[in-house]
Amino acid sequence: MEHRVIYVLVLVCALTLSSLAQGQQETCTVAPHHRDNCGAPGITPSQCKDKGCCFDNTVRGVPWCYYPVAVDNPPEEECPF
Repeated sequence: MEHRVIYVLVLVCALTLSSLAQGQQETCTVAPHHRDNCGAPGITPSQCKDKGCCFDNTVRGVPWCYYPVAVDNPPEEECPF
């Protein structure tokens, strides 16, 4: 019976970690005209980062503080064993 409990706990932990890892796959590489504003004008880089957003002030006329976008996950390779 103990082995079943340990197996279930390991399985639950693995699934939880997998879900967390998938949620963290975002990128700040966004074309300037596709940026969604995440902060008010004059926001500092640290304030922007504290909100969980990206900051890039190299392009005028577009949001400098903007939301990251999700990364498309390539399909995982199958294990040959």
